[in-house]
Amino acid sequence: MITVYVPCDSAALSIGADEVAMAIECEAALLGLEIDLVRNGTRGMLWLEPLVEVATPAGRIGYGPVRPEAVADLIAAGLLDGADHELNLGVVDELPWMRDQQRLCLARVGITDPLSPEDYVANGGNAGLRRALSMPPADVIAEVTESGLRGRGGAGFPAGIKWKTVADTEDDLKFVCCNADEGDSGTFADRIVMEGDPFSLLEGMTIAGYAVGASEGYIYLRSEYPDAAATTGQAIETAREQGWLGDDVLGSGFKFDIHLRLGGGAYICGEETSMLESLEGKRGMVRAKPPIPAITGLFGRPTVVNNVLTLTSVGAILADGGQGYAALGLDRSRGTQVFQLAGNIKHGGVFESAFGISLEKLVNEYGGGTLSGRPLRTVQVGGPLGQYIPADGLDIPTDYEAFAAAGAMLGHGGIVVFDDTVNMASMARFAMEFCVAESCGKCTPCRVGSVRGVETIDKIVAGVDRDRNLTLLNDLCDLMVDGSLCAMGGLTPNPVRSALQHFPEDFSTLEAGQ
Repeated sequence: MITVYVPCDSAALSIGADEVAMAIECEAALLGLEIDLVRNGTRGMLWLEPLVEVATPAGRIGYGPVRPEAVADLIAAGLLDGADHELNLGVVDELPWMRDQQRLCLARVGITDPLSPEDYVANGGNAGLRRALSMPPADVIAEVTESGLRGRGGAGFPAGIKWKTVADTEDDLKFVCCNADEGDSGTFADRIVMEGDPFSLLEGMTIAGYAVGASEGYIYLRSEYPDAAATTGQAIETAREQGWLGDDVLGSGFKFDIHLRLGGGAYICGEETSMLESLEGKRGMVRAKPPIPAITGLFGRPTVVNNVLTLTSVGAILADGGQGYAALGLDRSRGTQVFQLAGNIKHGGVFESAFGISLEKLVNEYGGGTLSGRPLRTVQVGGPLGQYIPADGLDIPTDYEAFAAAGAMLGHGGIVVFDDTVNMASMARFAMEFCVAESCGKCTPCRVGSVRGVETIDKIVAGVDRDRNLTLLNDLCDLMVDGSLCAMGGLTPNPVRSALQHFPEDFSTLEAGQ
């Protein structure tokens, strides 16, 4: 029987993957051919979606992008045999985009049926959990600490230290919370993992629960991800049926279960304490710290809060050992990061690599430069509150400390590209405007400072007392950085100041109000 793969992630679905799958089944039936149609996750090459793959003795041959109306001609030309065609990409694993990656978080994404427990186990799933359950919890934490795993949500805090704090805090009830409220512009790695390999997230959360003594886990998922919600919800039910969750995880006697909760669309709930407030049924507003969530978290109990990529890394760390993970990357940035290429870029998608690959290589070599073909002007890394890095400053390694030294932040690994038509005064204004819309309103520097920021930028670009207002804008940025309760207000000045620093000419060419 011929095995054909058609992705079922939301990016592919949005451009006709379901219709392509249906057309393939219909054409095969008309020809009397038996096929096994597998709906897999994306391979991450979003410019080629829908990407159809056919299993052959030489490997999985890819065709893309495939439109529903082209299916009949493709099958007639020999698609089911891996025949040559203008859409034939060759063996997918041998394409430079795939060949050059080091896929740990994405190891099974695009390879397997996301909801098949058999596929998951056959491709290494639960190996980390089984090993963890054979070890004392303290040794599991030591393994994670040795790996050098840091939080992939943006702050880069060492996961092992956070876990040890929770483990050392006495309480009869502890929680593991996965922050899947992926709200930064240009980020979609969490969604791709949850739609393409949800069991890996559940495995990582279960290992964390065992390590710290937690009995319950919660996934806080943004409501804008309905496909991820459906896939993850089904995966949780399947995991319970398989004995991977519940009162006796894998026959070990360890009790742990996971629940899925949907957010209401507030960007601020990506901040860990706002997320906890929302999980408790309250309005998502930032909590003052201390106390930290590791000691006083969900419902006042010790809580591990990690994001999707952090927890997805845990299974591989326990399966292969912390030392092997730590061998990847450089300095204090160990292991891999899933970089997301978006914006005005020719080849957008996800690219997982060990830390240290240069930003320039990601954008220009793998990303192919701008989609428009115009000169690249700037790149924003780290979401809508990340700094703008000019085109001549991209030759920096993707490393937390290297980015900090360059006055930037790596964040969640989102990379948004702009060509030379972008107006940076407009982008600086957008940062303040974004803060106005998304601030929880709890602290004055963020709530009021962002409003004053929009007004001040409008005055600058309109030429109203420009020097005085530039000074005022810088003072306002200082106040927001030093006085805001959380990173929402504290980071908003980043794009503003980087735009002023690198593109000052734009602040005299934009009419107020644009």
